[in-house]
Amino acid sequence: MSLTKKIISLLVFNILAFGASAWGSYVTNLYKEPWYSGIIKPSFNPPDWVFAPVWIALYIAMSIAIWLIWINPQRKEKIIYIYFIHLLINGSWSIFFFGLHLILASLIIIGIIIFFVIWLMKLYYPINKFSTFLMVPYLAWLSYAFVLNFYIFILN
Repeated sequence: MSLTKKIISLLVFNILAFGASAWGSYVTNLYKEPWYSGIIKPSFNPPDWVFAPVWIALYIAMSIAIWLIWINPQRKEKIIYIYFIHLLINGSWSIFFFGLHLILASLIIIGIIIFFVIWLMKLYYPINKFSTFLMVPYLAWLSYAFVLNFYIFILN
C-alpha cells in the first residue's frame, strides 16, 4: 500500500470514528439539559469540560488502532466489521442516555461496548500489538463510565 493510500485511509478512519460520534453529540446537545442537571450524580462525576478532550483522544487512538490493522497484510475483514459495529453501538449510548433518559439501557450498552472492545483487543493482538495497547485507555475510560453510569442509575 502506498504512503498516499495509507494517509488517506487513516483520515477516512478518523472521519468515520468522529462521524459516528457526531450523531450522539447532536442528541446530547439537544436533550442533555435540563434533565442532566436535575439528576443526582456521584461525587466522582467529572466536570463537563473533561469529556470532549478525553473522547477526542480516545477516538484518535481507536482510529489509529484500526488503521494499523487495516494496513497490515494479515488483517481479516471481519475485524473491520466488528470495529464498525462497535462504533455504532458506542454512538447509540448518547441517544439512550441523554436523548431517551434510559439510564439502565445505557448501562447495558456500555457493557456491550466493553465486550466489543475486549473482543477487538483480542483480535488485534496477533496482528498488531500496538493496536491492542492503543485500546487500553479506551477500555479504562469505558470501565469508569460503566461505574459512573451504574451509580447514576442507583441514585436516580
